[in-house]
Amino acid sequence: MSFKTTLGVAVAAGAMSLGTAALADNHGGDEPQDRALVILTSDSLQTQGMAMILSNAMQQQGTDLHILLCDAAGHLAVEGYESAEAINTPPSNPAGQVKPEGILQMLMEKGAQVDVCAIYLPNSDLGEDNLREGVGVAAPGPMAEMMRDPSIPVYSF
Repeated sequence: MSFKTTLGVAVAAGAMSLGTAALADNHGGDEPQDRALVILTSDSLQTQGMAMILSNAMQQQGTDLHILLCDAAGHLAVEGYESAEAINTPPSNPAGQVKPEGILQMLMEKGAQVDVCAIYLPNSDLGEDNLREGVGVAAPGPMAEMMRDPSIPVYSF
């Protein structure tokens, strides 16, 4: 083996070690490093369901979720709201049929933070007391900070 080959292997091994250390650093400590913001505005039952199913998958993979519900999707945050019908899950999912608000409740029980848009309540006949327990009202400033933070991916449905 030549010096060049040996040096190349050593550099590659060192880079792999650094990459592994960086990955390890992202999964330790007190503050979660893997965060995501999911913004849901759609009134489509399938879109709402898919947003919740994907959010659930992210949460199961260790992502700290913040969900922002706006416009028609804000109804999912209202206590007692029920979608008109359930949606069928993919064949690989044993749940069979689900409703977006049911998955949302499950996500909240597992630590997801859920807010309605700041303009949702003022543009409806509802007040904060109509929201599910644990649902907040987003403040534009902190929400904009999350959206601008390059370490927090934003998914919009």
